[in-house]
Amino acid sequence: MATPATVGPPTTASTRRMWSILGLVLLADALDMIDATVTNIAAPTITAELHGGEGLIKWLGSAYMLAMGVLLVVGGRLGDKYGQRRLFLIGMSGFTIASAVAGLSPDPALLILARGVQGAFGALLIPQGMAIMTKTFSRDMLTKAFALFGPLLGLASVGGPILAGFVIDADIAGLSWRPIFLVNLLLGGLGLVLAVRLLPHDDGDASTGVDGVGSGLLAATMFGLLLGLVEGSSNGWTAIPILSIAAGLAFFAAFARRQSTATDPLLKPSLLRNRGFSSGLLVGLIVFAATTGLVYVLSLFMQQGLHASARDTSLGLLPMTVGIIVAAGACMALIKKLGRTLIFLGLAVILIGCGWLLVLVTASGTGLSLWALAPAVFLTGLGMGACYGTIFDVAIGDIDPDEAGSASGSLSAIQQLAAGIGSAAVTSVFFQSAGSGSGFGHAMTTSLIVVIALTAITVPAVMLMPRRAAEELQH
Repeated sequence: MATPATVGPPTTASTRRMWSILGLVLLADALDMIDATVTNIAAPTITAELHGGEGLIKWLGSAYMLAMGVLLVVGGRLGDKYGQRRLFLIGMSGFTIASAVAGLSPDPALLILARGVQGAFGALLIPQGMAIMTKTFSRDMLTKAFALFGPLLGLASVGGPILAGFVIDADIAGLSWRPIFLVNLLLGGLGLVLAVRLLPHDDGDASTGVDGVGSGLLAATMFGLLLGLVEGSSNGWTAIPILSIAAGLAFFAAFARRQSTATDPLLKPSLLRNRGFSSGLLVGLIVFAATTGLVYVLSLFMQQGLHASARDTSLGLLPMTVGIIVAAGACMALIKKLGRTLIFLGLAVILIGCGWLLVLVTASGTGLSLWALAPAVFLTGLGMGACYGTIFDVAIGDIDPDEAGSASGSLSAIQQLAAGIGSAAVTSVFFQSAGSGSGFGHAMTTSLIVVIALTAITVPAVMLMPRRAAEELQH
């Protein structure tokens, strides 16, 4: 196979085609980012209309992220085996249809199922874009593409909650929250038309192995853990949630064993033996879980505790997303020089921002205004952006080049799984605290303490990560 540095054709027409393919890949990634975050704002409204209770709030985000995280690495392997163009088209088609089902769902069960199917097809869709660009872009164009991903996907993460807030308040055609999913019919349809016209044909490599057993064990692990968390916090810690979590841990042990014996493991054992990579994996898992959970409970606190509308809540969270974009953009220029120091700085700023929020909520409870929260929310976003832009690049700073693909796919999957775990776990803490009779102020205080504790325990692990980021990922 030719390297990215030699495959890119130099003509103007080919350059235009590369820019068009980049636009298509960014559209696909934006769809994923929007749908991963859109329920942060929409969950209370959806739950009220469908009478789903706390369980629906927890599963709306977790079902999507669980399916995405479990199948993301497999999706990349399937693209290698059967061809990236084919898997891109299948993923985009399935994602669009599942979005329509979600938007038209009459009850919580079908909506949660549709969210899971969205995530599953998203996992087939997302890995193909990067693989197609790596095969067909010149090195110069690939560098430009990497430089655009962070800011543009940051804008998409802003767009999800803001879109949800304004669409719900607008109540288009009396459909309330449903257009936030139905809009994907338009965007997905556009993506399919562009994909058919733009993406190069490829037959794949039939010899590529896909570890179905490992994938099944990972799926069982995550389902057991999330089911236990959601059921335990919603209906009490009876035998069912305890056994579910125990089963999840047992499946995880089997998954770990499988990775050391499988011919084509999802995660190469040599990666886990790499101290820098495994430390980065742990840091990423905890930080993404804690911060995703924080965003979710902040939205719930604003709507249910401060009685803000969906639109006002989306604007109340805007400072955090602006902070993420600003910090992630700055880290692109600083990561080559500072490496893992940026992660320390990011964690410190998250802790300061969450500490500030904790002081505000402890002092004023539900008497706060969104304006009073804005500076602390912005500061927390700056810390999150510094971590999001550096943890994974630093984690693969000293791995072998032939392990880069497996490492990147594994880290992306961990990010999605962590988001699913975090949104379920921290939301469970929030509702359990609120349900004790102490109110939403106490629930937010307890949730912040959990987030601060989780963030703080990652600091020693950062010391074990590589000092510098991988050279090929420094933009």
